[in-house]
Amino acid sequence: MADLAPPEHITQVLIVDDDHDIRTLLSEFLERNGLRVFQAGDGVAMWDALESRRVDLVVLDLNLPGDDGLSLCRQLRANSTLPVIMLTAKTSPIDRVVGLESGADDYVCKPFEPLELLSRIRSVLRRVHAGHEIENTNQEVTRIHFAGRILDLTARHLVNENGVIVSLSGAEFRLLRIFLEHPNRVLSRDQLMDLIHGRDTTPFDRSIDLQVSRLRQRVEGDTKSPTIIKTVRNEGYVLSASVKVDRN
Repeated sequence: MADLAPPEHITQVLIVDDDHDIRTLLSEFLERNGLRVFQAGDGVAMWDALESRRVDLVVLDLNLPGDDGLSLCRQLRANSTLPVIMLTAKTSPIDRVVGLESGADDYVCKPFEPLELLSRIRSVLRRVHAGHEIENTNQEVTRIHFAGRILDLTARHLVNENGVIVSLSGAEFRLLRIFLEHPNRVLSRDQLMDLIHGRDTTPFDRSIDLQVSRLRQRVEGDTKSPTIIKTVRNEGYVLSASVKVDRN
């Protein structure tokens, strides 16, 4: 039987990690900071917890016995919009991008300070809450037209200039929507990271560049001479196209 929601909404977090010491450390820290925490050591325990409890966010380790974090995140994202923060010991940008493209909302690289994770949790939940408010006030916007292409906000896919449907990962959809909400405006890497993840880039974080490169492949195919999502030297990126929206 599912737990009854508390009288006042308390953020409830599920930590999925096979390291008992890490789960315990994080649980104690997050609970001292006003969150309610549940624990799971693998995917089976994660699904059991999600079926029996109300959870607001999942902290999911990449390396797990059985189904790994990427597989679990993809399965979760196929049926839910529950926010996910991925924990990973891998530090290369491509690993971070793969994590985001599996549906994760953010990532934290091990080793990390518990305070950093708490900050990311709060940031992700603020974005999710703000996104719900925007959706509730702008439900009439269903499609965005640009450069002969259409971003379908309901189906969450792209229709290219030839009328072919192009599937987008969650990270690609979010990034393209951000560009379309700021057309013909140069967005720096820091601005893009803040709009997507609610935080700044670091000097060694090139995940935004990789995400833009992958999005270009979906939108225009040519990553060497792009005409729609352009690089502005020493400044960032710009979506160079007029934008029109469809409304119900």
